[in-house]
Amino acid sequence: MSTPVSQAEAPAFGEQELLAHIRQIRRPLHVVTRISDGSIGVAWTSESAGHRLLGTLPPLYPEWLGDRSFGTAHEVRFPYVAGEMANGIATTRLVIEMARAEMLAFFGAGGLDHPRVEQAVEELSVGLRGARNWGVNLIHSPAEPELEERIAELLVRREVPRISVSAYLELTPAVVRCSATGLSVDRQGGIIRRARLFAKVSHPDVAAKFMSPAPAELLRVLVGRGQLTEAEARLAARVPVAEDITVEADSGGHTDNRPLVVILPAMLALRDELHRCFGYTTPIRVGAAGGLGTPGGVAAAFALGAAYVMTGSVNQMSVEAGVSDEAKAMLAEAGLADVMMAPAADMFELGVRLQVLRRGTMFGPRAVRLYETYREYDSLEAVPEPLRIKIERTVLRASFDEVWEETRRFWEQRDPVELERAERDPRHRMALTFRWYLGRSSHWAIEGETGRRTDYQLWCGPAVGAFNQWVTGSFLAQPAARSVIQIARNLLEGAAVITRAHQLRTFGLPVPAVGFSYEPRRLA
Repeated sequence: MSTPVSQAEAPAFGEQELLAHIRQIRRPLHVVTRISDGSIGVAWTSESAGHRLLGTLPPLYPEWLGDRSFGTAHEVRFPYVAGEMANGIATTRLVIEMARAEMLAFFGAGGLDHPRVEQAVEELSVGLRGARNWGVNLIHSPAEPELEERIAELLVRREVPRISVSAYLELTPAVVRCSATGLSVDRQGGIIRRARLFAKVSHPDVAAKFMSPAPAELLRVLVGRGQLTEAEARLAARVPVAEDITVEADSGGHTDNRPLVVILPAMLALRDELHRCFGYTTPIRVGAAGGLGTPGGVAAAFALGAAYVMTGSVNQMSVEAGVSDEAKAMLAEAGLADVMMAPAADMFELGVRLQVLRRGTMFGPRAVRLYETYREYDSLEAVPEPLRIKIERTVLRASFDEVWEETRRFWEQRDPVELERAERDPRHRMALTFRWYLGRSSHWAIEGETGRRTDYQLWCGPAVGAFNQWVTGSFLAQPAARSVIQIARNLLEGAAVITRAHQLRTFGLPVPAVGFSYEPRRLA
């Protein structure tokens, strides 16, 4: 005999009632069918006169969207990471706020010199004393291998608990050292990592290197240098270089523009293959990054099997981000199509490109003009006078000689080897001169150099436009409300709501289209 239910607990079939039930994700929900006409609805109770139970959905929490081992391994509550926006855009303040909210974030060390990174590590070590859910970026620096080694030495020496490595095509001694230093064995024979490595990748060949044990030759080199012990090298041969692989799809900054729905399943399959091949006892977690600016994007990443999600360019609009208010306002105006590819400062001569904001800034077209000039001519002196004058007036706003003099002073302090090469190779001198503009344009945006507003370089993908569209009319439309925590919590909460809507639709419930949307709200 069915138990009578109150009006408040009666099964819901109407659109508004369905929506109210869908959004209460933390309550168990029952899917029922009305016996009289076969209509499918939902109810808070499993028994109701005139209805038959089809199934029950347990409570759903944002914390449960990813791989539970992620939270255990990194001592966090949520499967969410704020990525390492370079040049300190991902500030120490941002990292500290995320850690205190039981999430994970990485300081954006890319592009910074050693003293600035050392200062950041000190701030984080003091501000998060005893905590393990924070980290720093180590970026591959093919033009500055000595800087890469020095940053790696700093991270190892200061025992930074989490390290996110990016822009690697091959493993280097620096990255293997960060992975293997401090490896030990517990009483059960399991291997313990002192630091946990995240590897941001976009190509399966690169991912395979990080999912495999470190190459024996690199381990021998490190042991020979005294940077690893024999015991650490033996243990490193039994575990992957990184246990957390962040698959980067179409993102702001460096990107291959690959769709997440294509690349993530391929990486998961590769992970499974290598896990069987090497017989690992601890699974490799594969996370998703790139294009994640809305709850729908985050929900899709988890539905594809991501263990965690990492956001990037949308965090530039947070109050904690290290860019000027003017730059944040420009990003807040971006639409889905307001992006373009432009030459990258750090890999200019290799033709590597990154994705930047197009709306409101001329950086992209001007950077492209510089690269085309570099490709066409062998030296600054070979540039035809009309073109030289145009570049000096409209792009550099200074003469080639003036820019070179400032560039020369910079490299005297940073790496004199670059100057020696420039003296031998006029084309390299031209590259360094043009890289001055690409490097300064990012700093103008960070510092809020109003006079160079049309030259701001802002890393930006379509996710920024999607984010702006999503928050329109909500409290997150206000710049002062865009804390990195509110952005994260709303993306996760919305992803959970959309996941619940999808679960219900698989039962045949006619979920209203609006059930797959979520309006941001202030979350504790």
